[in-house]
Amino acid sequence: MADIKYYDVILKPVITEKSMAGMGEKKYTFLVHPEANKIQIKEAVEKMFEGTKVAKVNTQNYDGKKKRRGMTVGRTEKTKKAIVQLTEDSKDIEIFAGL
Repeated sequence: MADIKYYDVILKPVITEKSMAGMGEKKYTFLVHPEANKIQIKEAVEKMFEGTKVAKVNTQNYDGKKKRRGMTVGRTEKTKKAIVQLTEDSKDIEIFAGL
């Protein structure tokens, strides 16, 4: 397994209606590195966003979609999504504040 630093774990936030509805319950959704585990995701969120405390992390693995161009068949890249639940006394994550 590759040596993954905390700043390489979180790739980008997921902005959908369902993920925005979860923000009221302090649940935030991120696309993460496919080889990152729950402990690494928890540490990355707590280091990158000061004042946050993670209660739990749920992850989902997605296989790449099948794509075809003429006779050539391939797949897109595999992805991993993490839903991070913060504790009640934790600060909110600022990147989601204006949305």
